[in-house]
Amino acid sequence: MNVLGIIASGVAALFITVVLAKGVRRTALRSGIGREPGARPSRAGVVRRLGGATVVIGVGTAAAAGSGLGAAGDGGRAVTGLLAGAGIVAALGLVHDVRPLGVPLRVAVQTAAATLAVCLVGLSPVAGVLAVIWIVLVTQAFSLLDTSDGALATVGGVTAAGLLACAAVDGRSGLALVPATLLAGLIGFLLHNWHPARLRPGASASLFTGFVLASSGALIHAAAPPERAAWAALPVLATVALADTALVLISRRRASRPLLQDGGDHITHRLRRVRVTVPGTAVVLGLWAGAAVATGTSVYAGVLHPALALVPPAGSALAVLALLRIPAYAAPPRTATRRPAPGTPARTAPPTPPAPAAAEPARTPAGRPTVPPPPTGRPTVGLTADRS
Repeated sequence: MNVLGIIASGVAALFITVVLAKGVRRTALRSGIGREPGARPSRAGVVRRLGGATVVIGVGTAAAAGSGLGAAGDGGRAVTGLLAGAGIVAALGLVHDVRPLGVPLRVAVQTAAATLAVCLVGLSPVAGVLAVIWIVLVTQAFSLLDTSDGALATVGGVTAAGLLACAAVDGRSGLALVPATLLAGLIGFLLHNWHPARLRPGASASLFTGFVLASSGALIHAAAPPERAAWAALPVLATVALADTALVLISRRRASRPLLQDGGDHITHRLRRVRVTVPGTAVVLGLWAGAAVATGTSVYAGVLHPALALVPPAGSALAVLALLRIPAYAAPPRTATRRPAPGTPARTAPPTPPAPAAAEPARTPAGRPTVPPPPTGRPTVGLTADRS
């Protein structure tokens, strides 16, 4: 395993991402991007597509350079296919940030990119189909995590560390190169994405992160020795992203809401409703992902029994049930009317009494109306309309 080459690629990814993110932030603030009319420059972020592009360029450049210099070893073909598919997905996300695309088109492009990454590895047809389905599912799950400052970068970095550990256990440089560069790139991006976020990942970086993690996991599973319980260990690494997706789908289904429409019903939103701070939300998600990654990595390395891989999904299911009890949607306004009980005649409003007739104005003995009192309210006696 080319340890020095992988470390150098990770350092390059960290450096490129940090430099690009800093430059994008300065350029955006100087040109007024992300400002509201008449408002001061916002520190919360600029344009999502610019922030996501820094991760894509930093990780992709470092991984491609490391593979070209031999850091991937015998896995150069697999790294090429993975980076090509990830680049297609990142371009899709960049277009989606500018002009939102339909779900069928996005799923079709992600399926084509996953097929490209799987075909260059040489999997069997059945294993290839399962790998493509897994890659598309996890990619979509990670794309939904961009709902709070630092959430996606934290969970993605922890997951990439777990994949790096699994690849290092088998000593495979090609499978460890991409997770290592992704981990370094997300760390560099997290410096600008921590609350208050100056840059946001957007669809470009979130889809890229999910695709790289899912593809790396599928390739590690395909190349794992028979004694490894990869079938039980690797899916555990994506527990947090899958739990968030399950929470959203279940809550929207129960509320009869559109399943594919954005809403404030994710894990991050519900934690904020129970007064967890934005940095605290990222920390909670990081610890949640860390527990799952530690369990999955230990099962893959043979330290824990494969049956213990069920513990993180079971705990996540209980957490989802608890989060479902936190209201995520605004209750409809209550009306003051009540429905009559069955068999009870409906009550009708009492008839409105007719308006009283206008009082006849007072008149003088000559038959002329008197002048009304002045605004001061003082009585005026003897002043009549025949005054000249």
